Amino acid sequence: MSTDHPRIQLADTTVMPQLGLGVWQASDSEATQAVAEAIKAGYLAIDTAAIYKNETGVGEGVRQAGKPREQLFITTKVWNDDQGYDKAIAALESSLKRLKMDYVDLLLIHWAQPSKNLYLETWHALIELKKRGLARAIGVSNFHAPHLQRIIDETGETPAVNQIELHPYLQQQPLREVHKRLGIHTEAWSPLAQGKVMDDPVLAKIAAKHGKEVAQVVIRWHLDSGLIVIPKSVTPKRIRSNAEVFDFRLDDEDLAAIAGLDRGQRLGPDPDTF
Repeated sequence: MSTDHPRIQLADTTVMPQLGLGVWQASDSEATQAVAEAIKAGYLAIDTAAIYKNETGVGEGVRQAGKPREQLFITTKVWNDDQGYDKAIAALESSLKRLKMDYVDLLLIHWAQPSKNLYLETWHALIELKKRGLARAIGVSNFHAPHLQRIIDETGETPAVNQIELHPYLQQQPLREVHKRLGIHTEAWSPLAQGKVMDDPVLAKIAAKHGKEVAQVVIRWHLDSGLIVIPKSVTPKRIRSNAEVFDFRLDDEDLAAIAGLDRGQRLGPDPDTF
């Protein structure tokens, strides 16, 4: 079985692993253990955020794993309370102190928060942070098409990534088409629908056909769809099994069956109103 994680070429020449570990809702100590375990299992990408309050643990896990920093891809995010130019600059500086790192590979604006109308100013800050070398690539999370178009039109800088809720029950095809047109890569959070896919009979049938687990089928679906995917787990066995997805592919029949599961079911907040 190949353990080489495929990579995605971002528009700004940065190369990002297509599969990573998410650490939402993990404590510092859980994040340390999970990150160290994931890196030892072959993961190269780790996704955290200031609001997760586990950046310290993530940094410690990276150091415990012993892999050279330049071989890893670390993402963090600017939280809503830190939107605005100066606050966003300070927010990344604080994140880097917690991570004990000189830079992150990808920095995202966590939510557009259109009601606050600070996302454009925050995007200007991320552009500056990239110029300073504190973030190798910059992007957004939970942005809809008008928010994306505005920051591109106003700054000329296209986000490398938009990280959005995406799973078999919320496949986000219209937004993915916008991303494709604009040259933005789609990254999926809650790729397993917070565990809700595990009991799905359609997915169970596909899993049985391939001799795989449902989670592995869904992660493979993300990869085959060209998405960046960051399943979250703090369980060593699950972390390893989530990466055992490179020895099979879904066929057209599988993909058609999964396409039929899309029902626009959002589990997290609506980006237009959050």
